[in-house]
Amino acid sequence: MTIAALSADSTARRHLGRFDLSTPLFLLLAAVLCVLVLLPLFWLGYYSLTTKAGSPTLANFVRLFSDATIRRAFLIALSMALCVGLFSCLVATPLAWLVARTDMPGQRLVRSLVTASFVTPPFLGAIAWAMLAAPNSGILNNIYRWAFGLDQSQSLFDIYTFTGLVFAVTCYSFPFVFTLVANAFDKVPSDLEEASAILGGKPGTTLRRVTLPMVLPAMLAGSLVAIVQAFTMFGSPAILALPAGFHVITTKIWSYFQFPPKLDLAAASAVPLLIVTMLLLWGQRWLLGRRGYTVLGGKSGTPRRVKLGNWKWLAGAYVLFILCVTILFPYLALLKVALTHNISEPLSWSSFTLHNFHFVLFEFSSTRLAIWNTLILGLSTATIATGIALVVSYLVARRAAPGAAVLGVLATAPIAIPGIVLGVGLFLAYANPTFGLYGTLWILLIAFLTIELPAGYQQLSSAFHGVHPELEEASRILGATRLKTLWQITAPLLRTSLIAAWCFVFIGTIRELSATVLLTTAQTKLVSVIIYDLNESGDYGAIAVLGILLLVVSFTVVFIANRVPVLGGAPPRSGG
Repeated sequence: MTIAALSADSTARRHLGRFDLSTPLFLLLAAVLCVLVLLPLFWLGYYSLTTKAGSPTLANFVRLFSDATIRRAFLIALSMALCVGLFSCLVATPLAWLVARTDMPGQRLVRSLVTASFVTPPFLGAIAWAMLAAPNSGILNNIYRWAFGLDQSQSLFDIYTFTGLVFAVTCYSFPFVFTLVANAFDKVPSDLEEASAILGGKPGTTLRRVTLPMVLPAMLAGSLVAIVQAFTMFGSPAILALPAGFHVITTKIWSYFQFPPKLDLAAASAVPLLIVTMLLLWGQRWLLGRRGYTVLGGKSGTPRRVKLGNWKWLAGAYVLFILCVTILFPYLALLKVALTHNISEPLSWSSFTLHNFHFVLFEFSSTRLAIWNTLILGLSTATIATGIALVVSYLVARRAAPGAAVLGVLATAPIAIPGIVLGVGLFLAYANPTFGLYGTLWILLIAFLTIELPAGYQQLSSAFHGVHPELEEASRILGATRLKTLWQITAPLLRTSLIAAWCFVFIGTIRELSATVLLTTAQTKLVSVIIYDLNESGDYGAIAVLGILLLVVSFTVVFIANRVPVLGGAPPRSGG
């Protein structure tokens, strides 16, 4: 070895031996994540297993399981979630097949429009369908009565039923199934379908015996995701189920916070919801991780497209119907109600008004504060969560500290915690005199960081697999610390994923309601909570304006997410 080589090797060893902040940073992030994730769960367990005096007891669970109203709410929630999972699969699978495996025109447009269902907050979609299908004032029922000359007692639709609730939740849950199944259809090897055709299999037979079995795990996993979303949802059931006279488990938990509050029962009733959610998510991961469904082999060519022929018209009608009930009709309802004095008034030049916009933006005192709070929390949560996710992803992917994988587990764990359960835990943890955070934006920031951190972490964790560590190693050899390398080398290479993660966290924050409704006060209300409060008072004009404002902000962020990263590479696909 030459003297120059020995000198270079000695310099490299000396630089690599320098102290950096990887281990202290690991310990700091572990402490932060434990506070975010484990502390609320600890207090949830503590309140559910102790009396008001602090002594251990199982009386809370005895009262819980002996209460017929709790059992009924739990069974209704489970039945609703199972129905949503079934219908989401039935709706999404044909739609995914049409856009992924046929020659139907406008496939990219359909995928983009389905993404709008992701952006639309489910509680806002439920309110829009209440505007459309309420038995007395619903727009569709008014059109039906006008068209057939019927009196006010006649109605075609009633959204305030169990069936109406399943329908409204399905409208904004089926995109989860669609995304997984469409991606699975994209990856089905065309060789297998061509072999079936060579052996005489008709298109229907090939679809039934070859293609569908290959995407069955994605169908089941997507259905489980839809079931979890429906089972843990608060907004849509609160808007549609409570006026109909029945509870689901999330609204029942919320009712324990009404005066007089029953925090012990709220904590105890949140535990079964948490356990069932964890089991469902475990089942979803097990299905997606089964090796028996893995396709092995090299490139299989472009996907085999089925020619629809004259069936294109039927396929187009089906797609148009799905897009109408999930996007077009609700959005038009919001726009119509925002531009008229009342919900039953037809939209015409004589009824056109901007009063609702003027009222919300200039007269309604809570609007400005709610918009300001929403923007502050949205920007802060997105920035902090993305920063934490970046460092955690780096430490885990590069194994920069002993036990770094634990950070990945903690960063992903909140996926299994329903928003309403986390809200209960955070209230119990931080509303006490020790912290005194209730009534401040800090408790909401903690809630949003906990809820949205998994989205940012999963986005960036996947991105790190596409960046080879050689550049980082070269930077380290030249004397840079790990953090300096992350900031100057790795982060610029990941700017596309960083922007996408930031946008996803921001959108998730401004549309969150489940935990928010338990943690806000008059001075910390957000746009989502204002919309929920206005729904209870029946002020649909103001709701429509705020809903449109929320959608405009969300779609603007999605547009930025798809356009700004072009400077650093290909933009991310909408919907993640």
